[in-house]
Amino acid sequence: MIKKILYAMLAVVLLLAAIVGFNTWRKGSRQLDVAQIASLQVDEVAVANTLAEAVRLRTVSTRDDAALNADQFAQLHNLLQSRFPKLHAELKREVVGDLSLLYTWQGSNPAAPPILLMAHQDVVPVAPGTEKDWTEEPFSGKVKDGYVWGRGAWDDKGNLIAQMQAIEMLLTSGYKPERTVYLAYGADEEVGGLRGAARIAALLKERKVRLDFVIDEGLLITDGIMPGLKLPTALIGVAEKGYLSVVLKMAATPGHSSMPPPKGTSAIAMMSAALKRVDDEQLPGGIRGVAGEMFDTVAPEMSGFSRVALSNLWLFGPVVQKQLEAGASTNAMLRTTTALTIVNAGNKENVLPGRAEATVNFRLLPGDTKEQVIDRMKAQVAQATGSDRFELFALPGAVDASKVAPTDSKQYALINRTIREVFPGTLVAPGLMIGATDSIHFGDISDHIFKFSPVRAKPEDLPRFHGTNERITAANMAELIRFYHRLLTMGAKASLN
Repeated sequence: MIKKILYAMLAVVLLLAAIVGFNTWRKGSRQLDVAQIASLQVDEVAVANTLAEAVRLRTVSTRDDAALNADQFAQLHNLLQSRFPKLHAELKREVVGDLSLLYTWQGSNPAAPPILLMAHQDVVPVAPGTEKDWTEEPFSGKVKDGYVWGRGAWDDKGNLIAQMQAIEMLLTSGYKPERTVYLAYGADEEVGGLRGAARIAALLKERKVRLDFVIDEGLLITDGIMPGLKLPTALIGVAEKGYLSVVLKMAATPGHSSMPPPKGTSAIAMMSAALKRVDDEQLPGGIRGVAGEMFDTVAPEMSGFSRVALSNLWLFGPVVQKQLEAGASTNAMLRTTTALTIVNAGNKENVLPGRAEATVNFRLLPGDTKEQVIDRMKAQVAQATGSDRFELFALPGAVDASKVAPTDSKQYALINRTIREVFPGTLVAPGLMIGATDSIHFGDISDHIFKFSPVRAKPEDLPRFHGTNERITAANMAELIRFYHRLLTMGAKASLN
């Protein structure tokens, strides 16, 4: 009997091994085969100097004051006009919402649906007190050691300058697009884009414009960031997470700290219990949707156990998910995230406050809605406090996740192919944009919105994003120009066939 059990167990193990091996083997590469193309000649020094000039302009935006740094934005507009004269002579230029820019490059075929390239002019401020931590002054625009240093070099003036330079070169060569090309450059992306991109989208919608595809800043070409992948990997953002900030207010009877109320009934105690419940019971995650497609695409390119595990999620799914949830960036791809960001209560050490207030920020996964998250939080707070005596509401600016752009489309294939041509040997896969971009405002006028920046990044570069020592290499800037030049050469044809 024991032998039979052992043989049966061995048979099961062998069968599982065979299935795992077969699944791993049959998942072949999903990377496009592309022919080698000639590398476009770009004057790296001139481009680096132009970007440096743009970085020196302190185009910091704010949510409350639309006119803040208006003079800096005006100087940026003048710089663009002087550095790209052919573009400004040939393209129609409109100023939207005082500081944002919309350009129209009219195509020769009015029946062909237009396309849109995006970037933004504004930058985030430098955190007070960190200026001394920068290798070069934050707004110096220093060109040194092959880098352009300064706030905005990466996010997002590099894309803006590269797009304009690519078009300037195309115009110089006599190129004429078959489809109309729009350029949208918001001036308040870092604070939501309501004055810029949202108005540009509304204007195009009013004009009955339907965009064939949109490309905006987003995911990057990473190297050494994803375990198990030896080659650089470009992730094309095919969706963007939603944004929701919820304010919770608790009220209780104020009093002297020498006579505290029964345990758990003070404003701070109830708020603490509520926030702990919300933080402990976050929305469930999973390797599905965009994340599932991403891992399915990169699995054949991986080595060792990573390839085996991702090729057999039916067996290793729980183990893989646990590992992914341990990392902040990978966990964010799997679920609607919950972040406790602001708490206020009390102003004197011996006084029990009568009010406590907190803000919780959620980044919504496609499929989860603002209403669902708010209802869930209300139930959690009521259960944690045993009371319905609280106030809970969403702050302005909440938005659901974007639609998911299909990856089996000609539009996605164009972006994919362009990356593979301009960055030989780079792997390409779809990804989820966990931050916010201006392109979310264009969901009503396009089904194919992609969030991708052809910027190279290694693990040590990621903290530079909105952080200290932001920079980009002059060589990478040349690659950005080659990417947009190739994308427009192929993508502005009347047909993507």
